[in-house]
Amino acid sequence: MTAQITIGHRRIGAREPAYVIAELSANHNQDYEHAVRIIHAAKEAGADAVKLQTYTPDTITIRSDREYFKIGGGTPWDGRTLYDLYGDASTPWKWQPKLKRVADELRMDLFSSPFDATAVDFLEKMKVRAYKLASFELVDIPLIRRMAATGKPLIISTGMAILEEIDEALAVARAAGATQIALLKCTSAYPAPPDEMNLRTIAEMVRRYKVPVGLSDHSMSIAVPVAAVALGASIIEKHITLSRSEKGPDSAFSLEPDEFKSMVEAVRVAERALGQVHFGISAHEESSRVFRRSLFVVQDVKSGEVFTDENVRSIRPGHGLHTRYLPQILGKRAARDVERGTPLSWDLLNAH
Repeated sequence: MTAQITIGHRRIGAREPAYVIAELSANHNQDYEHAVRIIHAAKEAGADAVKLQTYTPDTITIRSDREYFKIGGGTPWDGRTLYDLYGDASTPWKWQPKLKRVADELRMDLFSSPFDATAVDFLEKMKVRAYKLASFELVDIPLIRRMAATGKPLIISTGMAILEEIDEALAVARAAGATQIALLKCTSAYPAPPDEMNLRTIAEMVRRYKVPVGLSDHSMSIAVPVAAVALGASIIEKHITLSRSEKGPDSAFSLEPDEFKSMVEAVRVAERALGQVHFGISAHEESSRVFRRSLFVVQDVKSGEVFTDENVRSIRPGHGLHTRYLPQILGKRAARDVERGTPLSWDLLNAH
């Protein structure tokens, strides 16, 4: 059985409800009260946790106009420098302890993706319960070691990663002290088209790595997380914004609160529908059983008359003999007069 991890009081893994993470990211638009409103909206929408990102432009990159630091390739941020984008997108560190208190009061977990060792040290002082490694940082081996050394549960996103990179990240994390690890299937495109999600990879990741596996979803569809849960996802991470009309670095691929709520509700329905391996009648099928087919006398039959395929048929409802007995019935004679619409039973057959 696939291992479970625990964040706070919540077990995460096979046969547990999916752990739903609302990614705040840059959708606060540099307004603290706006960030607080998003956390409240995430709670109302059914999220289990809210996730921040802990960096400054200087901890994640350098200020430079050289071509290496300019964004291109068809992203929502083409033409900007990394430094300028991260300046707009970063969540002020002074907010983060206060936002955690807001989440604590709402009985939600709040943790973050740190992007360097100073961020890990800062989050340790906040006493976060877990860490998330962003897909782009999967290749930052020193950062993985620092996060793993805290002993906190570690959720690793695997966008763009080949198997060898995932293998290495897991090996480094475990060697550095991580004992509770989960992986997230991720497509690092913004937004991510459904036909590039390759959700069948989730089941293979579960089989290969024997850890809880979830989905970090940048698509605009609530169907994608539902399909992921059906394929074994234990975690769903999705960006949330109060309104996509409030343009920000991440708003274009974020769900609004009513959409996020619809997603959570659909995931919960899918979980209930998955159930367990079961053959036979369910509790609510019992009343439907009578509408199965069975053998009925469909014409008036006199005593001693032969039962034929004209006066005996397989029809609904299910009060008569099983249809498997039709060959044994045909050619037998009626023990008494039988009225049309009578369910066939053995005592209606002449014993001779």
